[in-house]
Amino acid sequence: MAKTVLITGASSGIGKAAAKYFQAKSWNVAAAMRSPEKETELTSLSGVKCFKLDVLDDASISTAIREAVSHFGGLDIVVNNAGYGAVGAFEAATKAQVERQFGTNVFGVMNVVREVLPFFREKKSGIIINITSMGGRLTFPLYSLYHATKWAVEGFTESLRYELTPLGIKVKLIEPGAIKTDFYERSQDLFKKDGLTAYDDYQTLTMPNMQAAGANAPGPEIVAEMIYTAATDGSDRLRYAVGSNAPALIFLRRILPESWFTGIVKSQVEKQ
Repeated sequence: MAKTVLITGASSGIGKAAAKYFQAKSWNVAAAMRSPEKETELTSLSGVKCFKLDVLDDASISTAIREAVSHFGGLDIVVNNAGYGAVGAFEAATKAQVERQFGTNVFGVMNVVREVLPFFREKKSGIIINITSMGGRLTFPLYSLYHATKWAVEGFTESLRYELTPLGIKVKLIEPGAIKTDFYERSQDLFKKDGLTAYDDYQTLTMPNMQAAGANAPGPEIVAEMIYTAATDGSDRLRYAVGSNAPALIFLRRILPESWFTGIVKSQVEKQ
């Protein structure tokens, strides 16, 4: 019997690439998204069914999980991929933007995990794969809120492993580096505050350099492949860094003095 994976945020980017990758490997795919009625590509694939799921709506999460289990006869993996990046000087961020960033990237993950745990606990198996970022282990300028959410999910997942391992449930983290998706365009929320100009020069200097990293990055397919590896390798490994720069940068952040690593980052993002 084919295994089943539920992927949040499957309408674009890494989520859609993962849905297509698992489908190509003959898995059943519950492609979860806020507006499944707008999806056309995934609905044409055999073994894929789209479900309405908003990570901020507990009822929609519960319904999507229940319907996916009913439709496919079970659920083996949940991939928490839904998220976006809020970018800019923190002082320019509104309270609503702060709450939205944490709501989607942190509380959304927790909401899905909370809803799926009773099912996995009853079957004494299951894997929860949370998509964070190399930005959950290191930082770049103007991404303070985004980094805060990814660091939070890293800590949440690492701690969660202790209580879930005895129940037969595994948790894993995927840590992509720069990936060419709409993260750098449609999915970004740019902070702006009328009359606040103190950060303009710094933002004008650094943002093009960081945007260029995304434009020149590999596509989301390499992340989809790593998600599949984490789902199928049978190991208790927690972290999977992926992307041409992520493993090296995470390694350097771990071994170098903080001032040295900060200097490396500044040399790249603050260059003229």
